[in-house]
Amino acid sequence: MPGKILVVDDNDQNRILLHDVLTHHGYDVLMAAEGFEGVSMAEEHQPDLILMDIQMPGMDGITAGKLLRGNLRTQGIRILALSAFNLLEDEENFFDTGFDGYIDKPINFRKLPETVSSYLTGRETG
Repeated sequence: MPGKILVVDDNDQNRILLHDVLTHHGYDVLMAAEGFEGVSMAEEHQPDLILMDIQMPGMDGITAGKLLRGNLRTQGIRILALSAFNLLEDEENFFDTGFDGYIDKPINFRKLPETVSSYLTGRETG
């Protein structure tokens, strides 16, 4: 069940790798280089899932996620945080600010398609 995924990450290499892995598995992938662009693209394209980097210049991922959750057009889109943070309080912060889950950086690209599929089908484990 491929879907439309929006990748928001300021790192060019991360965006390219995410794009390549996800398109290889049949997903339609949109890309944004920063938070403002990501919010705009989410409103316009209504993706099924957003992979949102947390640390970005300009608008960070937490702020972008809050804007998406506060917008009637985007509040139902599932959002996964992409973050090198891995402390329990970071995880709790992601959920408290409206993220549906998170993916640790560095990203395990072998596990990524399964993780994405689980969130698109509602089988995620948290």
